[in-house]
Amino acid sequence: MLSIPHMIVVFVIVLVVFGPQKLPELARGLGKLMAEFRKASTDFKSAFEEEMRDLDRQAREVERRKAEAASAAAAASAETQPATLATPSGAETQAGGGELATAGATEAEGPVVAPVAEGNVARNTDEETPSAPAGGEGVEAAATQELQAKSQKADN
Repeated sequence: MLSIPHMIVVFVIVLVVFGPQKLPELARGLGKLMAEFRKASTDFKSAFEEEMRDLDRQAREVERRKAEAASAAAAASAETQPATLATPSGAETQAGGGELATAGATEAEGPVVAPVAEGNVARNTDEETPSAPAGGEGVEAAATQELQAKSQKADN
């Protein structure tokens, strides 16, 4: 800002106005003023940064609570249903199992069979029921095998 010749001119004017006895006092006062200004600006900066950290911490806490509430709501809404014919007896399946039957409707090679609750199916205890295939074909294949077994029994 000020070049050296400008500073010399300012120093000479201050020396003439205040005198050589007051000059050291003015310099000390100016130094103290600058130190206080630096301290105040540092305090302001640290208080501002602390408030920003607190706001960030609060925002993360709110997000964490929202995530916990969403996961708790999802866990509460996930109801279990009794086992179907394709699952072993005593096992439970998650709600929304009808998605398998509707997903297979687009690539169906035969009729789409929806799972039926175990209590609604009459079973003969003398016969063996077909087990679910191990290849991961799912509910649709097991129901198809059961229908084929019943049709063969009816033909005999």
